[in-house]
Amino acid sequence: MLARFAFASAVLVAIGVARADSPVTSLELTPNTIILNGPTATSSVLVSGRTADGRMIDLTLEATFRPKASTLEISSSKRIRGLADGKTEIEITARGQTALLVVEIIGSHAARVFHFENDIEPLLARHGCNSSGCHGKAEGQGGFKLSVFGFDSTADYAALVKEGRGRRIFPSAAGESLLLRKAAGQVAHGGGTRLKLGNDDYTTLQDWIKAGVPIGNPNAPHVQSLRLEPSERILKMSATQQLRVVAKFTDGREVDVTPHARFQANAEGLATVSADGLVATSDSPGEVAIMAAYLGETAVFRALIPRQDAATSATKLPRFNPIDDYIDAKLSKLNVHASRVADDTEFLRRVTLDLTGALPTAEEAHSFLKSAAPDKRAKWVDELLSRPAYADLMAQKWGDLLRVDRQALGHQRAYAFYKWIRDSFEKNRPFDQFAKSLITAEGPLSETPEAGFYKSVTKPGEMAASLSQVFLGVRIACAECHHHPFDRWTQTDYAGMVAFFAPVSARGEFVVSQGNPVTNHPRTNVPVPAHPLGTEASGETPKGDRRLALAEWMTDSNNPFFARNVVNRIWAQLFGRGFVEPVDDVRATNPPSHPELLEFLAKKLVESKYDVKALIRFITASRSYQTSSKPNATNERDTQNFSRAYFKRPDAEVLLDMLGQVTGVPEKFAGMPAGTKAVQLWDSKARHDFLKLFGRPARLTACECERNHEPSASQILNLLNSPQIQAKLGHPDGTVSTLVRMVPSDDPLVDKLYLTFYSRFPSPDERKVAVEHLKKTDRKAAAEDLAWAMLNSLEFLFNH
Repeated sequence: MLARFAFASAVLVAIGVARADSPVTSLELTPNTIILNGPTATSSVLVSGRTADGRMIDLTLEATFRPKASTLEISSSKRIRGLADGKTEIEITARGQTALLVVEIIGSHAARVFHFENDIEPLLARHGCNSSGCHGKAEGQGGFKLSVFGFDSTADYAALVKEGRGRRIFPSAAGESLLLRKAAGQVAHGGGTRLKLGNDDYTTLQDWIKAGVPIGNPNAPHVQSLRLEPSERILKMSATQQLRVVAKFTDGREVDVTPHARFQANAEGLATVSADGLVATSDSPGEVAIMAAYLGETAVFRALIPRQDAATSATKLPRFNPIDDYIDAKLSKLNVHASRVADDTEFLRRVTLDLTGALPTAEEAHSFLKSAAPDKRAKWVDELLSRPAYADLMAQKWGDLLRVDRQALGHQRAYAFYKWIRDSFEKNRPFDQFAKSLITAEGPLSETPEAGFYKSVTKPGEMAASLSQVFLGVRIACAECHHHPFDRWTQTDYAGMVAFFAPVSARGEFVVSQGNPVTNHPRTNVPVPAHPLGTEASGETPKGDRRLALAEWMTDSNNPFFARNVVNRIWAQLFGRGFVEPVDDVRATNPPSHPELLEFLAKKLVESKYDVKALIRFITASRSYQTSSKPNATNERDTQNFSRAYFKRPDAEVLLDMLGQVTGVPEKFAGMPAGTKAVQLWDSKARHDFLKLFGRPARLTACECERNHEPSASQILNLLNSPQIQAKLGHPDGTVSTLVRMVPSDDPLVDKLYLTFYSRFPSPDERKVAVEHLKKTDRKAAAEDLAWAMLNSLEFLFNH
């Protein structure tokens, strides 16, 4: 990104982003020459204005098109269509400037030769007919099933033309075909009206039916790649940018396919994109990627959206380590200033929750805040990483992903699997060794507890998909049935990964990998050799335990996914969001927010021999991690660039432990020893209403999305009114009752309560209100009121 937008800072400094657009000095057309080849060929053109200060702005929507000949026509959406062969020009005017577009028209009266995959499949995809919510779902819709996003054109052709006793197509009276009548809303259709009667797409379908529904030449050129124009641009807030999608075919021909491409934004809070490819930015700064998909190929447009208010002078912030250089470089491009460095209170509470899932005790907070040692933050991080609570928290997180499941494993084996994970983090086992051991696990579960993964996840396809998602951050499960709609993974790629696990099975209390089973392509039934993602499906499947070769490839220092995935997950744990978000959805069409920083940290992790604790020390030592959550005037709307600390809702287990810690009344869990914390619950099936209410995952998949952090009214009502929480607050041996007895003076009592709940001392105003309340009524009841209010505050309920 630094190289990609190397010009951004200079441009922003030169123009002052608060000013209105400078005068346009010239127009630039993309492309400046169009060749319309064929009787129905159309094309769009992008009109960009170069301003006096050097910027490019999109003027496509406001430009005026004046053809110099009647051999072409221009639609209301400004698509150009040839009417007669020849060469002509279109005069395009905008903002007082003019440019000429050269148009060459070839074969305008030639007979159209239809090809089902190239001409009809794009229409079905564009209008959502083959989406997973319509006829592309597993069971189809209304007895009519299409392949998702048209990955299987042969099956789709049969479904349209041959199935249903041929009732969907009526070649002798094409307009009466059920396909057209339903799509145009002439008869009842559960999907609603999809085509306007007589428009281009309707006419294409009608003409194809009239032509006898040809499937087309199997050797016809097919789409080889996709290109988005422009590929990147600096956009203002609340601005628009029209995109143009160009498909390149295997015969070298390039075609504007914008009307039939599918678009998606990876950050809709920053920008949205219409079905026609019009990008509209919001009023928040950041970077957004827009994906276009067409016939299995994808392309990406990236937009940098700087804050537009006039640049303000910022307090010079210190640089703690190289992470800050990368973060600050991006913020500079966005005209955003980072918040100040967090005070000791913010840092102490944040890092303690992040690394141990617990709050600092009142005594720890008091000691840390009073200490004047210059290296106290680094020493506190070392202290936290050495605590058993660190291993407890990491085991909870990775136990979710690796499916520690009592129902599948039984009590003893599930605990052993959990303990293996926990011990690995407690001993700081190099993460590549951790991954290798799990991927290649084999033998009796009593001796190889990590093999429990293969007893919880029993199908080779699930094994491949789960481990790809956990250790690579790549989702391949959808490629079992069809080409990944947003990435390059095909069914061949999926089958190649599945083949590594085909010999693996759990037999009673024993996991083995034996035999040499063949994995066939799920659609063609052709054998597919075991091969890692992104490599060629050629050669032979490795002999012996195939997983050994996969583990070596996966943890190799040159692997494009593994180290970056570890970094991304640890970063997300500490910052509340990853460079790639969601963290387990790494793909070309969902690029990282800070690619150079991700690459730098991944390299550092490899150099440290996959030392996770060293990575955590380095990240937490940065100013970027130690930045305050208090926004300034420039970063209030920043949600992805780490200019401030973001509020994070603690996991359900952590929040429950926080309640037990501050009230002094730990939760009791059925079947578990007294004193067991929620983050130590290795059994995700242990019944507990609070944990369920606050989003604990059921461990049914390897997806981070299983854990729900979304707030709900039920959660709020529980915290406000729960008899269990009230009982903890009023418990005779709890924190509040004990402090009321042991601290007779009101000022020290208020200090203790604030240190316990907030890890800080009260402000003068807070102290005044609290002391006054303590004197108004029964002291114990008043102290419980204060504790209840603090417990229900945002400051307590969020990590920040």
